[in-house]
Amino acid sequence: MTSKKFETEVQTLKKFFELYCNDKHQNQKEYIKHLSYNGKEYDIELNLCNECRELLDYSFDRLVNCPHEIKPRCRTCPTPCYEKPQWKSVAKLMRYSGMKLGMLKLRKMFKFK
Repeated sequence: MTSKKFETEVQTLKKFFELYCNDKHQNQKEYIKHLSYNGKEYDIELNLCNECRELLDYSFDRLVNCPHEIKPRCRTCPTPCYEKPQWKSVAKLMRYSGMKLGMLKLRKMFKFK
């Protein structure tokens, strides 16, 4: 995948994980995650609890090692790399964050408070 697509995927994961963790957990800590992809280095500032941090690290590892030139959506991937327990946890988190972000976007669009 291109570096631009990788950066987009990283930012999406960051946004979804931080939203979920902030709403559902306590004891978040700031940290910087270092990633290397296609010869580029990335430092991602995160604020997560230990449980979410471990799951996000797992997700980043899968993203960095994605074998597809054109990355498919993970749920439609012909060769899924997530193990079942992690897949279920990430799917739950993505569903929650996706719905919440969608509602926030609607509120903003229609100027609801």
